[in-house]
Amino acid sequence: MTFEEARAAFPVLERYAYLNAGSVGPMARRTYDAIVEVERDELGPRGGYEAFNRIMELRERLRGVIGAQVGVDADHVSLTTSTSEACRVVLAGLDLGPEDEIVTTDAEHFGLLGPVHASGARVRVAGVRERPAVEAADAILGEVGPRTRLIALSHVLWINGHLIPIEELKEAVSVPLLVDGAQSVGAILVDAEPFDFYTVSGQKWLCGPTPTGGLYVRDPEGLRVGSPSYFSQRTYELDGSFEPRDCARRFDQSWIPAAFITGLEAAVGAAPDWRFEHSRENTEHSRQRLLEAGHEVVTEPGHSNLVSWRWGGNTMDAARELGEKGVVIRDLPGTGLLRASCGYWTNEDDIDRLVAGLAALRRVS
Repeated sequence: MTFEEARAAFPVLERYAYLNAGSVGPMARRTYDAIVEVERDELGPRGGYEAFNRIMELRERLRGVIGAQVGVDADHVSLTTSTSEACRVVLAGLDLGPEDEIVTTDAEHFGLLGPVHASGARVRVAGVRERPAVEAADAILGEVGPRTRLIALSHVLWINGHLIPIEELKEAVSVPLLVDGAQSVGAILVDAEPFDFYTVSGQKWLCGPTPTGGLYVRDPEGLRVGSPSYFSQRTYELDGSFEPRDCARRFDQSWIPAAFITGLEAAVGAAPDWRFEHSRENTEHSRQRLLEAGHEVVTEPGHSNLVSWRWGGNTMDAARELGEKGVVIRDLPGTGLLRASCGYWTNEDDIDRLVAGLAALRRVS
C-alpha cells in the first residue's frame, strides 16, 4: 500500500487537517462500509439463535485481533468498550483498601485516575509532567514503598506524548503494573506480554468505532471478577454466585454490537505495515515546524505520535477556531497546552495548515 492509497482511505482528510487521533482516530471508508453492511442485520431477527451464535463467534475473532496488536494470546484478552472501562475492571478486582498504596503520575487521564481513587487505596502521585522524560522512571520509583500494591500509569502520556519506560519499571519492582495503552496501541509497536495488565483503545490510533477496546490480563485467575457481567459466568446460582468463564473472558463487560466488532476488525486490517515509521517521521517533522514557528513545544523528540505546545490564550477557543478553519486538534483543559496527533496518514499540507492557522490566531490576539 502506498502512502497516497493509505491517505485516500480516510474521507475526512479530503476536507480537514485531522490531527486528533489521540481523542478519536479518523474512520476509513472501508471501516464505515463494514459497519453499515453488518448494521443491516439489526432489522432482525436480532434475538435468534443464529444471531447470538454469530455475535459470540465475532467476539472470539475480535479477541484474537486485539491480542495481535499487543503481541499476546487471545485467551488473555478481555473485550471492553474503552480503556477507562478496562481500568475499572482491574481496580475492582484487586480488593485494595486504605492500608494499600497505588503509585501513579501527575500526567494521567481521569479514565485511569478515577478508578484509582475509587479503589479506596492511598494514592501516591509521581511528578513527571514538568520533568525531563529521562527522569520519569526515578520519579515513579521514588514513590514506591512497602505498602505499594499497584503501579498504574500510561505507556504514552496524553499530556505531552512522552513514553514512560515501563520495561524499566517492571524490572525494578515486584508489584503489578497496570498500563493504560490509550495513546500507544496503534501508534507505536507494543508488546504487552511482560506486564500484568494492559488496556487497549479501539477508537483512537486503531481508527475503529468508538465503543471498542480490550484488556490484557497476564494471570486471569489471579484477578478477582469484581464487576461481573453476563459474559463473566459459565454457570450461576440463584444467589448470584457463579463459575467464571475461562481465562480473560471472565472480565468481558459489555454487549458490543456486531457492526462495531466488524468495524474494528476492518480498521485494523487496513493499517499499512509501515505505519509506525511514517508516524514517527510525521510527528518529528510537526514538532520541528512548530518550534521554527516560535511555539514553546513541551514534547521532547523521539517519543510518540503526540506533540504538545503552550498557548498563551484560551486553549479551548483556539482549538474551536482552528476547527472552524478545518484544522482539528485537541486542547488539554487546565494545562495551557494544545496537542496535535500525527498518524501515518498525516501529510505536509496538514502540518502547513496547522502552522498557518496558529499564526493567524496569534495575529488576531
